[in-house]
This record gives sequence, C-alpha cells and structure tokens, in this order.
Amino acid sequence: MAVNPQYAGRVYPPSEPYEVGREKIRDFADAVGAAHEAHRDVGVARSLGYADVVAPPTFAVVVAQRAEQAYVADPQAGVDFSRVVHAEERFTHHRPITAGDRLVTVLHVDAITERAGLSMVTTRAEIAAEDGAPVATVVSTLAVRGESA
Repeated sequence: MAVNPQYAGRVYPPSEPYEVGREKIRDFADAVGAAHEAHRDVGVARSLGYADVVAPPTFAVVVAQRAEQAYVADPQAGVDFSRVVHAEERFTHHRPITAGDRLVTVLHVDAITERAGLSMVTTRAEIAAEDGAPVATVVSTLAVRGESA
C-alpha cells in the first residue's frame, strides 16, 4: 500500500503524558555524546538555574517519535516503516526539557508529497507541559520509498 495522501492535514489527539526521567536524560546524553555535566548531575544543573538535570536539545525527538507512532502504526496511513528514511529534523525550543517534566504532544501531519516514487511526509510534533505551556516543536520529514523504488 502506498502512503495515503488523504492523511495530510490530520491532527492526532494529545498523547498520554511522557514523564522525563533523569536516567532517560543521562542515557540520551551518553548516546549522543553530550558531555556537559548538567545532563547528569542535579547539583550542576541547579547551579545553572535548571530545576533538575537538563536534556540535550535533541532529546525532544524521543518525545516526538513516541507521538509519531500513532501515525506510522495506522495501517490506513500506508507507511511501511521498513522503507522510511529520515530526511530532515528541525527543533524549535520554547524552554529546556528537564527531568520531572510531564510532556504531552499533539502530532500534525502537515504535508504528504509524492516525487518519483518517493513519498515525503512532513509531521510536526507540538510538545507542551501538562498545563499546556509550549516546550518544543519538532518538524520531521520522512522519505518513504515506494514499492518499486
């Protein structure tokens, strides 16, 4: 099945809250080579004005991809994840993500474009605190190869 172009413009309901834990931040920082101690040490993070350890900026992708799963896993969307390559990822931060945050995400399928057997899918994950205060926006473009590509 090809990517369903009728999903362009679709907005998914808010995700269940994602609780950001210290270990999740530390593990992510290790995985991406973020060496600053504010990602691991509460005392260092607090001395810099953060409430708890602070996530590297790209940590927002962890939250965004959890929300994208609603779209990717929908069989009617027509996304075969084995044929997906991330083409682009952009982050807009409204404030840093710290341990203890409970984040809710609304996923938007902003565009689906077909080019030479490739479907380009652009999603936007609006990440907010439980009280609705904006935290980050993650815009992802996925390239989905067609059956003959």
